[in-house]
Amino acid sequence: MGTPVTPVQTPSTKKRPDSGLKVVVSSVASDAHTWNLVFLQLLLEELGHRVANLGACVPDELLVQQCRRHRPDLVVISSVNGHGANDGLRVVRELRGHPETAAIPVVIGGKLGIGGAGSTELADLLEAGFDAVFEDGTGLASFGSFLRSIPAGVTT
Repeated sequence: MGTPVTPVQTPSTKKRPDSGLKVVVSSVASDAHTWNLVFLQLLLEELGHRVANLGACVPDELLVQQCRRHRPDLVVISSVNGHGANDGLRVVRELRGHPETAAIPVVIGGKLGIGGAGSTELADLLEAGFDAVFEDGTGLASFGSFLRSIPAGVTT
């Protein structure tokens, strides 16, 4: 099942009050990149949210387990290896298949396919259970709008 995950802690994590959303940030199982996850963590913390960053190469079962443990208001999955759409379909179905994690809003973003921006099957990802999909190159404005639409504390 893998080793237990300890969320990445940054100096800013300790300074944030208990406010904003509880967010789990993760990659997919096949993605070993971390810079995108650190960026998202710092961005979300700067916006006042509390973040558990699970890191890279997170197996589906471990993501589900950590979501049960943290009971987040939102799960943000980021991938930059070009296989995010394939892995994302599998992991969102896994999250939606468990009563404790089925209702948590889940989004995915980054380089989700190898065909370039606009080639990812967005409809498939949304149909599989993602609440939103943010493809590489679309900017942060739509992600920020989505964040503001999520109420804090719904899953606690």
